[in-house]
Amino acid sequence: MKRYKAYCFDLDGTVYRGKSGIDSAIRFIHKLQTQGIEPFYVTNNSSKTREQLQQALKEISIDAPLKHIYSSALTTAKYIVQHHPQASVQVIGSDGLRVALAAEGITVTEDQPGVFVMGIDRAVDYSKLAHACVAVQNGAQLIGTNGDVKFPTEIGFLPGNGSFVRLVANVTGVEPVFIGKPSPVMLQTIAEDHGFSKKEMVMVGDNYDTDILCGINFGCDTIHVNTGVTPTEQVRLKEQQPTYVVNSLDEY
Repeated sequence: MKRYKAYCFDLDGTVYRGKSGIDSAIRFIHKLQTQGIEPFYVTNNSSKTREQLQQALKEISIDAPLKHIYSSALTTAKYIVQHHPQASVQVIGSDGLRVALAAEGITVTEDQPGVFVMGIDRAVDYSKLAHACVAVQNGAQLIGTNGDVKFPTEIGFLPGNGSFVRLVANVTGVEPVFIGKPSPVMLQTIAEDHGFSKKEMVMVGDNYDTDILCGINFGCDTIHVNTGVTPTEQVRLKEQQPTYVVNSLDEY
């Protein structure tokens, strides 16, 4: 298989499930690091800050530089600054999203916002979702950090942010804007920040509809691993195929 300068790894289902590391991915990442290749980590998870994601990786024996960690929270904050620079914002989300918004100087309000942004919130309840529905019906732009319907954990699949954003969209009749994968924005940001060309990069992931399509949309090579959301047999039926399909990264 071709060797690359920038290996961009999804996290949930590719590098770990919940708090449990995926051994084949950890071995492969360590191998790259011994060869002088420092991987990148590209996650739709908006709940954690860069520092928290770094610590989660450290707990499964992966040392990752902060500047090599990219999340949908960071990308969403930059999108709002670029496309809604004067808008006030209301939020359903966790530390990762709130810290990213604050870092970009975005005003978070409890009044009627111009933008309602939704990231994963494990304390979400009926009241929060109802409030989002009212704000969007009153004219707020609905933005989701990502559209993941589910994500893998050590105990099985759990609801992802996309499930809750779609609930609000269904109630309000408003189509949301999703920022995370399969949008190519995070890969484009890595390329710009670190000076890589598309042919020097590869996207590695378990979810065809987010990770693999992200790489395809960006225009770089892709590696699908059979360790998370999309089984290999389903991937083989897709019209647009990954560059490589492996059961685990031990095969690479």
